[in-house]
Amino acid sequence: MSRHLLFLTGTRADFGKLEPLAAAARDAGHRVTFFVTGMHMMDRYGLTKKEVQRMAGVAVHEYLNQRAGDPQDVVLAKTVTGFSDYLAENRPDLIVIHGDRIEALAGALVSATNYIPSAHVEGGEVSGTIDEVFRHCNTKLCTHHFVSSEAAKRRVMALGEPAEAIHVIGSPELDFHARPSGVTLDEVKARYAIPFADYGIVTFHPVTSEQATMGAQASALFGALEASGRAFVVIAPNNDPGSEGIFAVLDSLPKDRFRVLPSMRFAHFSELMKHAACMVGNSSAGVREAPFLGVPSLDVGTRQSNRSDAGSVTAVTAFDRAEILRFLDRNWGRAHHRHAGFGEGAAADRFVAVLDNPAFWTRPLQKTFRDVGGDGA
Repeated sequence: MSRHLLFLTGTRADFGKLEPLAAAARDAGHRVTFFVTGMHMMDRYGLTKKEVQRMAGVAVHEYLNQRAGDPQDVVLAKTVTGFSDYLAENRPDLIVIHGDRIEALAGALVSATNYIPSAHVEGGEVSGTIDEVFRHCNTKLCTHHFVSSEAAKRRVMALGEPAEAIHVIGSPELDFHARPSGVTLDEVKARYAIPFADYGIVTFHPVTSEQATMGAQASALFGALEASGRAFVVIAPNNDPGSEGIFAVLDSLPKDRFRVLPSMRFAHFSELMKHAACMVGNSSAGVREAPFLGVPSLDVGTRQSNRSDAGSVTAVTAFDRAEILRFLDRNWGRAHHRHAGFGEGAAADRFVAVLDNPAFWTRPLQKTFRDVGGDGA
């Protein structure tokens, strides 16, 4: 039976995770719509709504939910209003949100208060910042859970969610990285004017609870990278509070060794990652995609704390110059075995298989807390 699935996306990152699921649902005969908002709508971040628009066979609704500098609570309020207005005219069978962003929290709130079934992708994970709080809130608000690992499933159960509502499918973005990107490295370098034969990738986002120090952290990190003598492709940070301090540092980097980009097409970013000498920063790509691809990564700061146990990941603070330089010296270009802690690249097939089960659509919307027994059941 065909259903209407509404995917909410606010960033280039969550679209990369939702797109494989949406494509599989579309190909299985379901009607798919994207509610596009957040960073997608902002010039500074590359107007990545265009990436969603390029997806064939889906409907797209765009909503501008913020002005530059809006605090997170204001963005939340605006997104709740806009998403609620949209649902008043277009009621789907299932709302799909991802992770821990403020737009996802808005979607989870609106779906819960309107009693619309909702699915949370990649809940049950830890990071140690307010993002983790948002993620666990989304878990409690949503009716279905598509998690990346058995450890994540246990955490979702610890939050009182029933095992039968939790489905381990792996991380959806790995589906994309597991297959050919469709572009060559030469095409990527030509499109984005990347002159380096040998390069690392850096993405350093603000941590909202540390926004007052983000400029100092960025200055220390990029100072160490500059001292290494290596070349780096830098993807601009997201729009969380604290980003201005990071942008100020990026604007001062020497252009002969740092190529700063607002964003990249997902296929091009995947190909760039596959050939990178390493990844540096605090993006989830460094603790998920990089280990999956066997690329060594330097996890900087607290944003991804305790999120991965891959041997290819090294954790440091932004101010540990000696350790950053040591990592680059010892790990630059060193290939690792593929780490499958977040899946094998088959999440979309598993997602559709769950949707095909009639029992999925008959779960009650009134949630009750399921106590976890001493045996973990």
